[in-house]
Amino acid sequence: MSNPWREVPTLTGRHVTLRPLVREDRSDLLAAFADGDLIEIFHTTVPTEATIDGWFDKILGEQAAGRNLVFTVLDAGGRVVGTTRLMRMSEAHRRVEIGGTLYAASVQRTGLNTEAKRMLLEYAFETLGCLVVQIRTDWLNRASRTAIERLGAKLDGVLRNHLILPSGHRRDSAVYSIIASEWDGVRRNLDLLMARHRERR
Repeated sequence: MSNPWREVPTLTGRHVTLRPLVREDRSDLLAAFADGDLIEIFHTTVPTEATIDGWFDKILGEQAAGRNLVFTVLDAGGRVVGTTRLMRMSEAHRRVEIGGTLYAASVQRTGLNTEAKRMLLEYAFETLGCLVVQIRTDWLNRASRTAIERLGAKLDGVLRNHLILPSGHRRDSAVYSIIASEWDGVRRNLDLLMARHRERR
C-alpha cells in the first residue's frame, strides 16, 4: 500500500502543475532561477550552475529519508518555472512546512502561486491529515510575508538569528502557520483570490 507521506504526487490545477522533481529538470530550473535576477535576492538561497548538483543531492536525500516531498512547478503551458516542497515533515505529529519555493520572476505574484499553495494545503490537510502547516520566510522579505498573510496564515513568532545564508546574511525567520480547524476558511479565501485572478485576465 502506498504511503502519501513518502510518495510525491502530481497535483494539477488550472494555472499550475506540481510534479515530482527529477534531475533531468536541471537546465530548465537554472533558466527559471535566472529569470529576473532571482539569484541576486539576498534573503533567498538560489541554486546556481556551481551549486545545483549539491542542491539536488541534499533535497532528494532528504526526500528519500522521508523528511520532504519535492515538486517541480510547471505553468499552464507546461514550462518549468520553479520548485516548491513539503518539508520538515513529521508523520508522527502530523505536521509539515511549505517551503523551498523558488519561482521565475515572470510568474511571481500571479494566480499560479495562489493555486500552488492551495493544492499543497489541500494535500496536507485532506490527504496527509495534518494538524498544522507551517510557512517560514525571512523577516526582511516583506513581499513574502505579505503573500503568506494574504493566504490566511497567522504569525506564530520570529526565530532571531535563525540561519546564516551563503551571503553571510544572518536571517531572522518569521514563522507562520495554518491549523486544521482554520483550513475550511482558508480554502474559501484562496478560492476567492483565484476567482479574482480569473476576473483580471
